[in-house]
Parts: sequence; C-alpha cells; structure tokens
Amino acid sequence: MASKEEANENNQNSINPLTISQLSDLRTFFLICGKLKRVKRTGWVRRGVEGVESVSDHSYRAALLAFITLDPNLNRDKLIKMALVHDLAEAICGDITPNCGISKEQKHQLELDAMNQIKDSLKQTPYANEIFDLWMEYENAITPEAKYMKDLDKLEMILQAQEYEQEQNCTLTEFYNSTKNSFKHIHTKQIADSIFDQTINKN
Repeated sequence: MASKEEANENNQNSINPLTISQLSDLRTFFLICGKLKRVKRTGWVRRGVEGVESVSDHSYRAALLAFITLDPNLNRDKLIKMALVHDLAEAICGDITPNCGISKEQKHQLELDAMNQIKDSLKQTPYANEIFDLWMEYENAITPEAKYMKDLDKLEMILQAQEYEQEQNCTLTEFYNSTKNSFKHIHTKQIADSIFDQTINKN
C-alpha cells in the first residue's frame, strides 16, 4: 500500500505543467495584484492621517470580515472571493473617491476598463470570468452577497477610522457620517452602531 507521501507524489506527476502562455499570464496578474500594496486609500491621504493603509490592507481585512460571516443564508465562500476582488480594479485606475471630481459613471467605466484588462491577463486560466463576474456582481449590488459585501466595505472603513482616531488623536467624524443609516444587514448594522456609539458620541 502506497504511503501518503507516495500518493501525493503520484498526484503531482499526473498534473500537466503550466504552458509558457499560462506562466506569462499568471506573472502579469500577480504583478497587477501587487500594485494594490502600493495604492494608498485616497480618503485617508486627503484627510492627512499618518501611515495611510493601502487598498490591499483594506481588502485583506474585508476578506476576514467576510470569512466570519454568521448569516447561514449567505454564501460565505462567494463573499470571501468577492472581498478579495472588490477593489482589484484600483490596481490599475487607483482609488477614486467622490472628492476626486470624477462622476460615478466615469468611475465605473474606468474600473470596468481595468477589470477587462485584468480579465485579459488571465485568459489562459479558468478564473478570468469568475473574477470579472464577482466584481460585476459586487458593482451591481443586487444579490444578497453583493449587498452584504457593500456593507463590509463600509464597515471596514469605519473600523479603520476608529483605529486612526485612537492612534493619532484625531477626529474623523465625516467618515462615520458618510455611512450613517446605510447598512442593510442586521449584523453589519449592529456592529456599525456599536462603533458609532464608541466614536461619534464621544467626539
């Protein structure tokens, strides 16, 4: 009887190696993803906080928030994937906020163009459409998972605002106010309200 190590080795030997095109596409995609680590979140930059988080920082905690979703009616695996890709376009077009002087329509088009570029970089893999479709689902905010992810995106932001206030002795009330009464899911609303109680009511 073959050992577990031998079985794993046999399984590895049965996998086809990556093609040159696949290797090239994967490298391109990985490098695009890496840019998120260097794109600073615009809202914090404009506000002048120190040690501004990157888009990658934001997406990572958003994915963890998705991971611990307690609503059994939501597809948790889809939520985690959606969290990982929801700001992926910003690796190419940057973090565009309402204060950037760009309309919602222009912002969507810029991000759509970026996602098409990213999709093209993965054309040699089975994941190109999945990543693009998850991003589109998030943008359209129609499905329960997309609506919940919109809540998590805002929830992660006010968590970060609370941290900046505590660490830097500053007041970031406008970030809380921009999300006030916008949370849809009972769980995210409860968490957000607890943050509001700790921050807005003390500022």
